[in-house]
Amino acid sequence: MLPLGPVIGSVQCTTCHGRYGVQSLEQLTSVRLSAMLRDAQYTVALAVLAAGGTGGRSAREAACAVVKDAGFEDCGEAQVLAALAALSGLGGELHQAHGLADGLAVELHAALEPLTAHLAQQGRERLLLQGAWIALADGRYLPQEREALAEVGRCLGLGEEQVGTLLEAATRAAH
Repeated sequence: MLPLGPVIGSVQCTTCHGRYGVQSLEQLTSVRLSAMLRDAQYTVALAVLAAGGTGGRSAREAACAVVKDAGFEDCGEAQVLAALAALSGLGGELHQAHGLADGLAVELHAALEPLTAHLAQQGRERLLLQGAWIALADGRYLPQEREALAEVGRCLGLGEEQVGTLLEAATRAAH
């Protein structure tokens, strides 16, 4: 018998058959990352729609388009409004945090903050811009929409000046 040294654990990918250290199991899979991004887009759409009010048909349609593009193909306006009502605490007193109801503020942080470390700068900016396009669908930004978008920017690790620049650029660019 010859001593070979310590046994080092490894895992093998069933797709590419490559071998990797056990620590690779701590990394996000592409499926999990896609689900996190989809949930983030959905939550940003809800947050901006809630901040601007659900009265504008154009904003509701823009929010539904973002939600469908995110991967919720069967999610229509009724489902978006129902989720919004549930998260906004309909039937109870609304407590506002940065222009958002408590439930939406919590959901926004929960959906965006874990994802931020895994997104490139352009991906974080794109999430903010999607929210801006929803806000702009029915006209100029309302103060509450700006506050909600600023909160999205904070969750994504974007600076205040950068958020302002992106929101201004969204007003000039056609979506």
